[in-house]
Amino acid sequence: MTDAIRYEKGQDNIVVLTMDMPGQSANTMNAVYREAMGKVVDRLEAERDDIAGVIVTSAKKTFFAGGDLNELIKVTKADANDFYQMILRIKGQLRRLETLGKPVVAAINGAALGGGWEIALACHHRIALGSSSVQLGLPEVTLGLLPGGGGVVRMVRLLGLEKALPYLAEGKKVRPAEALKAGLIHDTAATVEEMLDKARAWIAANPAAKQPWDVSGYKIPGGTPSIPNVAQMLAIAPSVLRDKTKGCFPAPEKIMCAAVEGAQVDFDTAQLIEARYFTELTTGQVAKNMIGTFWFQLNEINAGSSRPKGFAPYVTKKVGVLGAGMMGAGIAYVSAAAGIEVVLKDVSIEAAEKGKAYSATLLEKKVSRGQMSAEKRDAFLALITPTVSDADFAGCDLIIEAVFEDRDLKATVTAAAERSALSDAVIASNTSTLPITGLAGAVAQPEKFIGLHFFSPVDKMPLVEIIKGAQTSDATLARGFDYVLQIKKTPIVVNDSRGFFTSRVFATFTNEGIAMLGEGVSAAMIETEARKAGMPVGPLAISDEVSMSLMNHIRQQTIKDLRSEGKSVPEHPAFAVIDMMLGEYKRPGKAAGGGFYDYPAGSKKHLWPELKARFEKADAQISQVDVRDRILFIQAIETVRCLEEGVLLSTADANIGSIFGIGFAAWSGGALQFINQYGVQDFVARARYLAEQYGERFEPPALLLEKAAKGEQF
Repeated sequence: MTDAIRYEKGQDNIVVLTMDMPGQSANTMNAVYREAMGKVVDRLEAERDDIAGVIVTSAKKTFFAGGDLNELIKVTKADANDFYQMILRIKGQLRRLETLGKPVVAAINGAALGGGWEIALACHHRIALGSSSVQLGLPEVTLGLLPGGGGVVRMVRLLGLEKALPYLAEGKKVRPAEALKAGLIHDTAATVEEMLDKARAWIAANPAAKQPWDVSGYKIPGGTPSIPNVAQMLAIAPSVLRDKTKGCFPAPEKIMCAAVEGAQVDFDTAQLIEARYFTELTTGQVAKNMIGTFWFQLNEINAGSSRPKGFAPYVTKKVGVLGAGMMGAGIAYVSAAAGIEVVLKDVSIEAAEKGKAYSATLLEKKVSRGQMSAEKRDAFLALITPTVSDADFAGCDLIIEAVFEDRDLKATVTAAAERSALSDAVIASNTSTLPITGLAGAVAQPEKFIGLHFFSPVDKMPLVEIIKGAQTSDATLARGFDYVLQIKKTPIVVNDSRGFFTSRVFATFTNEGIAMLGEGVSAAMIETEARKAGMPVGPLAISDEVSMSLMNHIRQQTIKDLRSEGKSVPEHPAFAVIDMMLGEYKRPGKAAGGGFYDYPAGSKKHLWPELKARFEKADAQISQVDVRDRILFIQAIETVRCLEEGVLLSTADANIGSIFGIGFAAWSGGALQFINQYGVQDFVARARYLAEQYGERFEPPALLLEKAAKGEQF
């Protein structure tokens, strides 16, 4: 008998199945599991008459992690039939377990996500450890997949269509207390011993246990799709879903199909429907893109692939934040959330207090929702000290400057803060565009200076771009990296250059949209096609959010810097439109009351009606696919340039940074994976066409041509 699932029958004739995949930190549904589970079920059936019941548990820290992504990412269309048959075998094993005729209990000792939750669903009774480290749910959709081990079929039969869909189509995860309330589990326990005792007691009390769906007369909670109120909900559900996915993400749509179609047939037919949709998604390109980036590359980054080796992990204890505006207030919040003391400085105590109040507002929401106690909120807020005095930076081992994008102002405030902080403190700038090497000139120890570029709103955005200046030491970089992980953000590391990586690529996105408007392309089409391409918002809407006056300020600072360095100043067709919006029309953006959009009080924003008369031309319209490709290609090309110039140091940093920092189309797996999945040679050909039609900025860089010639991918 393999050790992957230990089979131990006690004096009470209860069999405890302990999942413990050899050589792995977590249990996954790999070939070893499939073979072990097959043998275990055979044995249970053979010994059925001598068994009182079964408890399924795990020897790992987690209960079970889910499908084996190393396997899933390799499944091609040619493997579809073999893969489909294998999925049916996995489902068949769990079905035999739940129809054994004996009570089966899941003793969930740790996280049960994906396949782990599907195993638990195949048990008649579920008890979880009542620990906050335990999470339950089906996050497959976040990797472009659907729950293929019976998760769709059983969740619909357990909760009904309407209540099951958030878990299935959104990947909603819950802690044990919430799971108990929702009816996903039946009980919780404080310790593993108590959990096993409760499992044994339940088995003794329920010798003839069955799944609800195997009891005669069973009906799906809330009714099948033919019931009028369910039919009504389902009539609008696809359009609501399409509005969210824009047709870029096949998984939520296939999940809805599998759920709705499966609800109209018997259990075994529903299993076949689920398996077919699962096979279709697994062999498709979007799942490959998402698994590669959101699993493998993200794990590689978080495991420290970009962190200099040979430095002991550093725990930041006290952070000084310069500037209590939106960014500074957000940095103070995420630092305090990690238990770090924060000194928040601004020019007036009112401004500093206002920055602290930002945290209070966010925490108040948590308290009102019951997610946090009033004591915890008070302890959190006590970590933030608002001030106007540099002397309060005494004892800080990290200073983060988050003031306006003005070189002289940044120089003044960082130099003053450095004098008060610890002698070995790391000094960081949250600049989004100004080169770090130049800013480091203001401090006494430039080797301790680094860029930590946060994204707005800081509490929600998962990325921090760490910028290494020419003199930044490896020890400083390691400390910056550790701080970013400490505040539970994802760090990408880039070398210094104007705009670094994210701001450079982001500017190509906004500029391309604005340039199209300048050519006469319809504003509504630009915005719609950007969203259909997978961007979260259109380039005109985001330009309003950022404000064109700030974009112009950054451009003027760039011109000044480049001229002082004796370099040529780049031109872009978008600049004329921005100048017109600022100078002639006095519409800098949302904060000023209007930009490309109008923002009427109390109702939804809409495109400024005057754009039609002032910019759009009937004979300047281009195809939808050209609009979409201009938006995606220009960002991907600029990403290649960043890699070619050594600004970017890895493909993982490029892909994760483009999605988490800029909102690049997530279905593609990131800006470089977009090129891979398009086909490198095909991408070059299409880029050349765009360059001929719309400008030389689309010309493929040398590195891209080199990859195409060698038949290599990024």
